[in-house]
Amino acid sequence: MARRPQHSPDQLRLMIVDAAEKIIREGGLGELSAREIARLIKYSPGTIYNVFTTIDDVVLEIEQRVLKRLDSRLHAVKGGPSPDAELRRLADAYVDFTHGDARLWSVLAEHRLRPRAVLPEWYDELLRRLLDRIEAALVPAFPIERQRERRQSARALFASLHGVTSLSSAGKLPIVTPEETRGLLQDLMSTYLAGTSRRSRPRGRQSGK
Repeated sequence: MARRPQHSPDQLRLMIVDAAEKIIREGGLGELSAREIARLIKYSPGTIYNVFTTIDDVVLEIEQRVLKRLDSRLHAVKGGPSPDAELRRLADAYVDFTHGDARLWSVLAEHRLRPRAVLPEWYDELLRRLLDRIEAALVPAFPIERQRERRQSARALFASLHGVTSLSSAGKLPIVTPEETRGLLQDLMSTYLAGTSRRSRPRGRQSGK
């Protein structure tokens, strides 16, 4: 009987995460289990827990992959002639990415950490990079003295992108609106920037009575 190849801890870690990604992509997060991962990599379920403390930790590795891929996609988007045009391009890239692998993307919304669990430091760092990309598109729309407002706007737009695409990926957007995902996000970006532009205009003097 042929002996099974021995794998290093790093190799096993990669095999486990690759198998988990395959399971989620084919059947969704609900299909993920240590037993199913073990079946794919041809090890016992106990091997999974020799590498990862919990299945939550495996899922977090998947989330890290997804966020890194999204970050690469958004940073590859070329700047536009205006904040509105650039945000539209970013929105298109966001939709293309999330719809391209909807089950994997849905992990970000579906996964719930166990009580008292803390997100790893890399999670905040990756979210910051995504916010920075959106904020960079907003720079021409905000003077330097409105830097804090620009940052808040980037957060609001990112939350909107994430919310709309999550509903769309889950097939629930039609419950909220009949509008198509891409068009809805384009309108959202334009409307938000138009409101920002109006707020930035100096107010005229009020006429006295």
